[in-house]
Amino acid sequence: MALQNINPTTTKSWKELQLHYELMKNNSIKELFVKESNRTNSFHIQWNDFLLDYSKNNITQETINLLLDLASETHLKEAILQYFNGDIINQTENRAVLHTALRLPENADINVDQKNIIPEIYQVKNKIKAFSNQIISGERKGYTGKVFTDVVNIGIGGSDLGPAMVVEALQFYKNQLNLHFVSNVDGDHVNEIIKKLNPETTLFVIVSKTFTTQETLSNSETIRKWFLQSASQDDVAKHFVAVSTNIQKVTEFGINPNNIFPMWDWVGGRFSLWSAVGLSISLAVGYENFDKLLVGANKMDVHFKTASFDKNMPVVLALLSIWYNNFFGAESEALIPYSQYLQKLAPYLQQGIMESNGKSVGRDGKSVNYQTGTIIWGEPGTNSQHAFFQLIHQGTKLIPTDFIGFVKPLYGDVDHHNKLMSNFFAQTEALLNGKTENQVKAEFVKQGISGEKADFLLPFKVFTGNKPTNTILIDKLNPESLGSLIALYEHKIFVQGVIWNIFSYDQWGVELGKQLANSILDEIEMNKVNTHDNSTEFLLKYFLQKK
Repeated sequence: MALQNINPTTTKSWKELQLHYELMKNNSIKELFVKESNRTNSFHIQWNDFLLDYSKNNITQETINLLLDLASETHLKEAILQYFNGDIINQTENRAVLHTALRLPENADINVDQKNIIPEIYQVKNKIKAFSNQIISGERKGYTGKVFTDVVNIGIGGSDLGPAMVVEALQFYKNQLNLHFVSNVDGDHVNEIIKKLNPETTLFVIVSKTFTTQETLSNSETIRKWFLQSASQDDVAKHFVAVSTNIQKVTEFGINPNNIFPMWDWVGGRFSLWSAVGLSISLAVGYENFDKLLVGANKMDVHFKTASFDKNMPVVLALLSIWYNNFFGAESEALIPYSQYLQKLAPYLQQGIMESNGKSVGRDGKSVNYQTGTIIWGEPGTNSQHAFFQLIHQGTKLIPTDFIGFVKPLYGDVDHHNKLMSNFFAQTEALLNGKTENQVKAEFVKQGISGEKADFLLPFKVFTGNKPTNTILIDKLNPESLGSLIALYEHKIFVQGVIWNIFSYDQWGVELGKQLANSILDEIEMNKVNTHDNSTEFLLKYFLQKK
């Protein structure tokens, strides 16, 4: 069954939200706290070891009620059931969207084409477990009998960003294996990686569903040539494994069919780290920790599927995002994790969010007449405070921001963690309250600044505040909580796509540039420029002359 077709702007709740926005747009969030003494109690959700405080937003209970009405009018509840049941909600590719099935318990039952897919999922999981254990224990060795010390994941997009982000996030839990990631077709990238490696002790994981992706195949061929400088073609089978569906092309490359880990059409690339694409994660932190990641994601799945919408973390975050994007005109959202381990979370979610919901055609096939998608960006705190926070605090743009922090540090360094978390709490307070003229003047008195200098500096020192934030506080960064956090944002993407009436799970916008690149590559290799627009012809000729 397909998702329903409802232009959200035609709903009663959307029209009421527009009227409500006119009343709310000049509100002071700070004054809302004065009016509502119990405000935080009304606008927070506690679930497992997660706390979401969304009270520092320009909302009232009426705002939330109207947003919940919008979710109801766009049939979100029915859409969630279709999502989890394996209905064909990715209609343009005629596929189910079932990355959630990858983290279900073994006794679950989900059917695709009248067949329960859970046994097949667990076959692959058991294969990942056995292979990971053999590599980590040293039972499986390289072509000269040495144990593996390094693993290189070769992929791009979802075949790279997810595993790279999780391996970085779970560095505290890593074993003796060193993980490397090659993605960009830039030859300098792959050559920088391989110059650090010993071919006798390196395992290569090629991740490509079709085994035709240009970047991945180019990098794989470069690495194989380098490997064959010291090894034979027969040795390829001991050092290269693949995550793919194209068995013929993988075996032609020299990979043993037993070392192919399958993928499925009902798992989109940007949601594939839970599948065999996560093999590198399992190798880096051990299969038990990889499984805990899946367990954590499944717990968030259950919360999303069963919690009432007013107490449902993904739903509330999605509705707040729609409130700012579609009514306040906020085009971007910042994501600030107060953990250096999560430095790749924002780039990972950039793909998940912007590739999914960067659409201008509705499910009815017509151009939308409202904004979809949000630009996602961010860096870990406190680094980001010394970089782009100036724009968030005193710039002209409205940038709703998610702050993600952890109660306990992993190494137990209380001094460092107290300093980190004091910044975490201080920033959301500063963004809420700002700094008034009177406060600045009082500071000037203390500092002995007066007269013309004080008058000149005053406007530059004032902060308007009134900047919306969400605070997500988690007990500790571990595989399970990380799984829940990633799934939280996955489901936020889904909710937004349902309400915006778009197909979140295709990515046709990625294709055009790749098609043109193939034809231009022929021109570069033949040193002959064909007909293009004036600018492209000029640039190609300049490049070829300088080459």
